[in-house]
Amino acid sequence: MPKIWSVSELVGQIGQVLQERKDFQNCWISGELSNFKNHRASGHWYFTLKDEFSSLKGVMFKSRAERVRFVPSDGMKVIVRGNLRIYDREGTIQFYAEEMEPSGLGQLYLAFEQLKKKLAEEGLFEQERKKKIPAYPRRIGIVTSPTGAVIRDIINVMGRRHPKMPWLLAPAAVQGEAAPQEIAQAIARLNRSEAVDVIIIGRGGGSLEELWAFNTEIVARSIAASRIPIISAVGHETDVTISDYVADLRAPTPSAAAELAVPILIDLEFQIEQFRARLRSGLEAQIERKRQHLAGIANKGPLRDPFWRIDQNRQRLDTLHMRLQEGMTRFVNEKNGILKLLAAKLDLLSPLTILGRGYSLAYDEEGKLLRSAAHVELQDQIYVQLSEGRLSCKVTEKEIK
Repeated sequence: MPKIWSVSELVGQIGQVLQERKDFQNCWISGELSNFKNHRASGHWYFTLKDEFSSLKGVMFKSRAERVRFVPSDGMKVIVRGNLRIYDREGTIQFYAEEMEPSGLGQLYLAFEQLKKKLAEEGLFEQERKKKIPAYPRRIGIVTSPTGAVIRDIINVMGRRHPKMPWLLAPAAVQGEAAPQEIAQAIARLNRSEAVDVIIIGRGGGSLEELWAFNTEIVARSIAASRIPIISAVGHETDVTISDYVADLRAPTPSAAAELAVPILIDLEFQIEQFRARLRSGLEAQIERKRQHLAGIANKGPLRDPFWRIDQNRQRLDTLHMRLQEGMTRFVNEKNGILKLLAAKLDLLSPLTILGRGYSLAYDEEGKLLRSAAHVELQDQIYVQLSEGRLSCKVTEKEIK
């Protein structure tokens, strides 16, 4: 009688066969990505590899996906290294990817172009957002390795151009996995310093992999967010990085960056001497003009006869005093006339004047003016205001019309 397999037994046996096939382990597959999904919660990637005849489901776990330097998408041709396994729950063959690269295009180059396109669309490369490099900085900030040749080159150039120029080093690794984070932190530290006016970030030449820290998004965004102008000096003149695009100024080498950032002390001293000479000449010319002006004033009336100005002002004061008295008299007379007219109008409208003609006003106990008999009741106490005196009355009868 033939052996009867359970589903799990058969699936497990197939999985064992796949694992025993060495050519199915750590193998490379070329295909086109489809149904690509980056699971946000877990960080795992799920996708399908296909060609014109067949398709194969694949997965890449978060720890491996984080090492891929480009962003996969549907339709992209890739080569993937990994192991062929069976997914027990569904009984399907699945490729467990360990590594992924774009087919026909270097992974680093593709990642470079993807990030460059993304940041360009955000406007981080626009000339309008770049800050001007100060002509006379107070202190130079430097982000590089504290032990490499770059820091020595920068210091030598600064010492030759301006021996008195102060500088502040924010040390950082310039290659390796820790480099991007350290460079970003160094830029942030220098931005907290009030005395730094320009920052040089740089390293010497190297391969694309060695320069890669300056092609990362965290470094690019740190440069863009800096309030202090930044000069990017990475590699040799032919090397171009994302940092070069985002920085306020690109220098072909770190030494050239120091020349762009630091003015020559002798030139500064010469300019200061020129400014001093122009200032001295201007002051002397102004003093001479004032001297001539003063000589002209000395020959005029007030200085020849000091009492002439006093007499002039005394006469003007008498005239102003007379005008003031006349104006005050007219003002008082006009206001008195207006006051009399207003008093006459108020007298006509006064309740006392009306009472004087034989009328009276009635109030309730709360002092409110009574306008109708309906507002009082029998036996209520009311008060009657006459032209001369006041009556207290009790209501014994009322008639409402």
